[in-house]
Amino acid sequence: MPASPDRQAVEIEGHRLSLSHLDRVLFPASGHTKAQVLHYYARVAGVLLPHATGRPASFVRAPEGLTGQSWVAKNPPGGVPGWVPVVPVEHREGVTEQVVIDSAAALIAMANLGAYEVHVPQWTAAGGPDAHDRLVLDLDPGPGADLVLCCRVAQRLRQLLADDGLTAHAVVSGSKGLHLYAALSPTPGRAASAYAKELAGRMQGEHPGLVVASMARAARRGKVFIDWSQNASAKTTAAPYTVRLRDRPGVAAPVGWDEVAACTRPGELAFTPEEVLDRVAAHGDLLAPLTGDDTRRPLP
Repeated sequence: MPASPDRQAVEIEGHRLSLSHLDRVLFPASGHTKAQVLHYYARVAGVLLPHATGRPASFVRAPEGLTGQSWVAKNPPGGVPGWVPVVPVEHREGVTEQVVIDSAAALIAMANLGAYEVHVPQWTAAGGPDAHDRLVLDLDPGPGADLVLCCRVAQRLRQLLADDGLTAHAVVSGSKGLHLYAALSPTPGRAASAYAKELAGRMQGEHPGLVVASMARAARRGKVFIDWSQNASAKTTAAPYTVRLRDRPGVAAPVGWDEVAACTRPGELAFTPEEVLDRVAAHGDLLAPLTGDDTRRPLP
């Protein structure tokens, strides 16, 4: 029988996959289908993989798209191919196996199962939780604040990080805020979290009308919450270049500091998957320095 237009058998990196429900509309507001999301991941894999490979991933799964249920999944879902690598990860509730996105084939296989958002920790399976190799600060605008304010806060944080010998890289979250990363020499998770918390507190002390470092939601109105807690070994952050499940498909996209400085409207730094592919074609991976050793430094 001929293949259905809603299904397609493909071979990726020597692995055969049966892609299903390709016509399913995942984002009703924009009309993006599953086929379009899979196409995006196939094309962006070359720049996404360096930021996810080796890290035990968790996913936001939404097989039906925004109109259906969504949930965070750590364990490999049913139907995951046997060749997709998994690693044991110790949690408070016990040891679980988690997928490692080490190839375009693995990325497509997981997206085919409705795992559209990829989240990773700031440590690798090889190094473990006592060897964080990245610092992350999640700038989250509270009610009445927006991405423009996040950009202003990010510029000051960049200076403070530079004063401590660390090089900041900016990634719009694909939702409302901004992620700042810095490459670290292997560092225990507790030390990374303590430094991030201290830095957030420093910013709050310097700009109490703009910044809050407290987890209390009531304190966030009109301010940017610097979420330092994502440096905890048990926490994950949306991987650079992952699709985000919002009304329209956002992307956690690297941006240049010139773009951060010039931002006057949140929409200026909101990118569709197609726009991100255009940016990669024009500029390559703006976040590539994060994976090298040129800017990797120990915590002060």
